[in-house]
Amino acid sequence: MPSEQTIIGGRYELEPLPIGQGGMGQVYAGYDQRLDRKVAVKLIRFPYGEYDEELVRRFRHEARIMAKLEHPGAPSIYEADVHDDPRRGAQPYLVMQYIDGITVEDLLAEYGPLPVGWAAAIAAQVVAVLHAAHGRGIFHRDLKPSNLMLGPDGTVKVLDFGLAMFHDPDLTRLTRSGVPLGTPSYMSPEQVRGAAVGPQSDFYSLGLVVHETLTGRRLFEGTTDYAVFEQQINDPPPPVRDRRDDVPAGLDALVLRMLSKRAEDRPSDAPGLHAELVRYAADLPFLVGVVAPEPSSIRMYADVLVQISPDHRAARLPGPGPRPVPVPADFSRGDLQRARAQAESLAGASRYGQAVEVLGAVLDPAGRALGPQDADVLRVRMYMAEVLFEGGDYRRAEPAFGDLVRDVAGRYGPRDDRVLHCRRQEATSLALLGETGQAIALLRRLLADEEEIYGPSEPPVFELRRQIGLLELGAGDTDGGAHTLAVLLDDLAETYGPDHPDTRRVQDSLARLSFE
Repeated sequence: MPSEQTIIGGRYELEPLPIGQGGMGQVYAGYDQRLDRKVAVKLIRFPYGEYDEELVRRFRHEARIMAKLEHPGAPSIYEADVHDDPRRGAQPYLVMQYIDGITVEDLLAEYGPLPVGWAAAIAAQVVAVLHAAHGRGIFHRDLKPSNLMLGPDGTVKVLDFGLAMFHDPDLTRLTRSGVPLGTPSYMSPEQVRGAAVGPQSDFYSLGLVVHETLTGRRLFEGTTDYAVFEQQINDPPPPVRDRRDDVPAGLDALVLRMLSKRAEDRPSDAPGLHAELVRYAADLPFLVGVVAPEPSSIRMYADVLVQISPDHRAARLPGPGPRPVPVPADFSRGDLQRARAQAESLAGASRYGQAVEVLGAVLDPAGRALGPQDADVLRVRMYMAEVLFEGGDYRRAEPAFGDLVRDVAGRYGPRDDRVLHCRRQEATSLALLGETGQAIALLRRLLADEEEIYGPSEPPVFELRRQIGLLELGAGDTDGGAHTLAVLLDDLAETYGPDHPDTRRVQDSLARLSFE
């Protein structure tokens, strides 16, 4: 616990007591001495209790991705660094926008169940934030009432994307001693199983929050974490109207869909879920002592935006259309090499956005001058796709890899290793965007080709089978995922032995299905 006048980063003065406990550390109110403003500072604890250089590297990398999540419903990130604490050693920290308001957890503790309109309004705002996050492949993984802050103007901030920052790179939940990290009462079934997560995982957690805001009671509780895990896996949620008959039947049905045990049975996209919730977010009374009746600049600002309707005919502004960019007369292959070298230097410093700009500026004229299947152009295109992927821009990485599959195959043939790699990266990008069904379909086709090319017992084939099994579990296909992993376990044990790390990893994944 920081003592009085603890200063980190040479400028952030921390208050002595934490104001919150997050999924990966403690949050303190602080003061930025340089810019004369109040901030929130989160001190990150290492998941395994010991300093881990790899996790520090990932922290810096993921913090850069999180900082690009610009949305009014998410606190801005001002800085991410590592503080050398004389007692604890190196400790990562995040400096964020300080948010005034009351958490939904405290709101429920003080006032009990919320008016139907407010329960829906809070949820709809959260979905809007999730839409922005999911578009960048960021899944919150720890949505709960204490991570939702209601401000005096009625806006909601989604706090603590801490677990999202420490996601497992192979799409599974980060675990400690075999137990999933997170808050058991708000974890989706696929999180409990250690399977791949997607947008529907956050929608499930939000469904638990909505159920609680409407009833005033936490849905799943138990004396141990494992007791709650079993409920998340096996116990069907009771209708909200069993406890509160003034809740509209349509909203009740929506909450139950959000709480479906199978991810594929839940709402699949944020805009659709938002539209359904907004239907019930009407007649919002001012909440005494919480949401103030005074004029709000934020509400004034938003009032204009609701007038933008997709049903209206699009207005065309006068002006010339896009003009083709001419190829520079002095363009050369050396320009590609120099851009690649500059981008590598930027990406090495985790400056992915700048690296993409440098590559994009040279690839367009290079493609028109040399052709999209030119060997040098393809190499730079592949590197740009990898930078997009590494930088968390999966929305752009997915079509970039898809185009490369076509063009690299056109030059080198469909069985070329580079083609197989791009196919896998395309599918993985889809999975990280929550498009699990499409990802599984692509990976299954890739698996058939890799088994034919490499043989059934090569490491790339085994790893591909494991990824498919985890995605099947994440999509709610428990039987299919369990079968995929069980057959894989037998093959790994026969090929490598029962004590091989790959064998044990699959065995651990199957062990998490014991909650069934």
